Amino acid sequence: MTILDGKKVSNDIKNEIKQQVDKMKDKGEKVPHLAAVIVGNDGASLTYVGSKVRACERVGFESTMVRMSNTTSEIELLDKIEELNQNDDIDGFIIQLPLPPQINTQKVLMAVDPSKDVDGFHPENFGKMALDMSTFIPATPFGILELMERYGVETKGKHTVVIGRSHIVGRPMSILMGRKGFPGNSTVTLTHSHTKNITQITSQADIIISALGVPNFLKAEMVKDGAVIVDVGITRVPDENSPKGYKITGDVDFENVSKKASYITPVPGGVGPMTIAMLLKNTLLAREQRM
Repeated sequence: MTILDGKKVSNDIKNEIKQQVDKMKDKGEKVPHLAAVIVGNDGASLTYVGSKVRACERVGFESTMVRMSNTTSEIELLDKIEELNQNDDIDGFIIQLPLPPQINTQKVLMAVDPSKDVDGFHPENFGKMALDMSTFIPATPFGILELMERYGVETKGKHTVVIGRSHIVGRPMSILMGRKGFPGNSTVTLTHSHTKNITQITSQADIIISALGVPNFLKAEMVKDGAVIVDVGITRVPDENSPKGYKITGDVDFENVSKKASYITPVPGGVGPMTIAMLLKNTLLAREQRM
């Protein structure tokens, strides 16, 4: 069994990006600039955006955090997005989700200039991805592909089962694993809350990508020997023994499933670090496209 170590691979990617940024600086070129918009005071979102800012500092990017109150109106947020769209100094920006209930998330994501949409959520970028055209791939699916590529996980002709159909992970992952090329060329089954006999389906899978958000959902009896397991789930589970009062748990019963898997991602330290690394990679791509 091999651990797909997202922490190590993400550090490798950040080092590679830093080398490219250092070359830009040596040539006197503008370095990539990533902005993040956060509305409200959600603790997990603030932590996540903070880690993105620190990652920018590490690789030599410029970064801007735009904080807006929980009472921000949809019009105010759309005005801020238009301001970022028009700002030539900003190469890419993200809108941290979730947004407060008074704001239409889809309307906000549609307002982002596709050439600055480094999250890859705009329908134009999603459509290009579905058509195998060059575009920004959503950071988490992009990170999963990169992990598989760097560990040489064979995907051609394999049966991939994706658990969860969110627009952020499940649905793009199902498209990407079926595309021509590597990683890809697999036969994909997309499962969700209405799927019947899910154990029967997962037990036939060569690769399982779980993005459900249900702690320890995937049990050992649902997995065949030698399967590749990618755990996207991140849930805070109360834990009296932890100083924080909780522990981070994935969708996979790691202790038991890892005994049967050929490759498996840990939680934390698997897919999570890769997401931020690929956001940086998308921002570098956005900068290169604007040069």
